[in-house]
Amino acid sequence: MGSSGESPPPSPAVTDLELQFLLEAVYRVSGFDFREYAPATLKRRVAERVRAEGAVTITGLLERVLHEAPAMARFVEALTHNAGSPFREPGFFAAFRERILPRLRTFPHVRIWVIGSGEDAYSLAILLREAELYHRVRIYATDASDAAVERGKTGSFAAELLDEYAGRYAEAGGTKHFSDYVELHDGRATFRPGLREQIVFAQHNLACDGSFNEFHLVVARNVLTHFSQSLSYRAHQVIFESLIRLGYLGLSAKETLRVAPHARAYEALDGAEGFYRRMR
Repeated sequence: MGSSGESPPPSPAVTDLELQFLLEAVYRVSGFDFREYAPATLKRRVAERVRAEGAVTITGLLERVLHEAPAMARFVEALTHNAGSPFREPGFFAAFRERILPRLRTFPHVRIWVIGSGEDAYSLAILLREAELYHRVRIYATDASDAAVERGKTGSFAAELLDEYAGRYAEAGGTKHFSDYVELHDGRATFRPGLREQIVFAQHNLACDGSFNEFHLVVARNVLTHFSQSLSYRAHQVIFESLIRLGYLGLSAKETLRVAPHARAYEALDGAEGFYRRMR
């Protein structure tokens, strides 16, 4: 009988076992724990890394990430990356400007924690500056990987996207021109240095790290959707511990507090898309 020369794909049981070995090895070597990420997200992103690294199987990818530091760094970045862009979901930022900003103004100093999105940090900084409140605010923008933190510090995007982002900014209620906040160079747009004055970029992994301060506002959009239910529960606990009483939590429009351990301690703000207030 002839042979095509190609090995049959591994069975689902073998693939699942390979995935367990990979995640355990990554945890032991790098300290990043992806074992409780949502299975669908894991399988999709690991399959993408298998192809990107030129491996044939997950075991092939495992060998590469264990023996090549750059491959490990790329793997961690791929699994922790939270795709974002300035003023994504403009309704969220319109609600922030109209409903949350006036309440933050009542505090002498405001601390904001933005999880997993440097773009959200810059967007909030713009609205705070236009409200003449930015000088009283410190924004902590954290991400799980060093690569994502460095990318956030850069604050750069393709110049061809400027018009799209300007449209979102206008929808969010921006009062100036979005182009006023960026500099153009070699086909890239970069947020002006003044916007970074009150932003602290740092590495923090919500999946395993704890609370590090108390905040008046925590923004965690499209981050917990990648977690399993148990890991999401733990992450919500960290967020709850990080919020002052009567502080605010901002999520994406598609997220809820159903699996939050203190769901009853929050109230949804009427007319404020994705925002909740911690009542007790």
